[in-house]
Amino acid sequence: MEPRVRFADRLCDAVKRKGTCLVVGLDPVAERLPVELRGGSQPAGGGACRIDAILEFCTQTAELVAPMVPAVKINIAFFERYLAAGIDAYFELVGRAKRFGLEVIGDVKRGDIGHTAAMYAAAHLADGDSTTGVRRYVPDAVTVNGFAGMEGILPFAEAADREGRGVFVWVRASNPTAAEIQDFAGGDGRMMHEVLADVVGRVARQPARIGDSGYSSVGMVAGGLSAEKALEFRARYDHVWFLVPGYGRQGCAAADCVKLCKADGTGALINASRSIIYAFETPSYAERFGGDWKAAVEQAVVDARADLARAAGEK
Repeated sequence: MEPRVRFADRLCDAVKRKGTCLVVGLDPVAERLPVELRGGSQPAGGGACRIDAILEFCTQTAELVAPMVPAVKINIAFFERYLAAGIDAYFELVGRAKRFGLEVIGDVKRGDIGHTAAMYAAAHLADGDSTTGVRRYVPDAVTVNGFAGMEGILPFAEAADREGRGVFVWVRASNPTAAEIQDFAGGDGRMMHEVLADVVGRVARQPARIGDSGYSSVGMVAGGLSAEKALEFRARYDHVWFLVPGYGRQGCAAADCVKLCKADGTGALINASRSIIYAFETPSYAERFGGDWKAAVEQAVVDARADLARAAGEK
């Protein structure tokens, strides 16, 4: 099998083996970590101590959820706030999560015109750079902002081809105010996110990007879709993996999210972040497990898996 198709096929296999489309998002905030990792009611020490605590929390969480989910999504913004040390911690976490057998999605949302996009792609999808001598673990796939159009998407897709990795282009966001821009319709009646989805679809359906599983290495981030639109997208882009935000704390129902899955359970990754990693803050879990934050996180994953499976069975 050629390296350029491995991501789509590996992802398909992971979803089938784990029996779920659930993905856990790692969005760590130092002030919300379990008390024992913070060293008290407030994060102790300076930035270095906070980074150490964040890395330890995310590492333990990734190891805990690895037997139950196919992938984790690491949001780089929660590491970038700590500047260079935070970036180092992000790439270190990527490596650790991969060693637990997880597919790792770097939620970086980079995007720009061609030559700049190529630099972003090299930074986030290439293991090493012969000109700099830098070597580090990088994610199996990254999220990309497609606002620059084909010129901004292709450098990431081509880097993914070379490295055997994947790309999820941000087509439709899950936040309420996204509709004002992303649902804006042109003279032909098509909404902005529909036009962008067609551009991504053309990039994704190139034969060299389609793996043995029938899926492309180029997918879409698609949130906040109506039930009708979700079914339309699933049928129209049958070769595409969808990364679906909004499930959990953002209030998107499982029944709506799983409409982007195919009948065999593949084709969509449903992401839950805060509802999983901060489950120990939820009153019902706190009452049940007390100060055992790991037990709360584990149960939240079990419950989310069951919720999505139930919704899929009712489709």
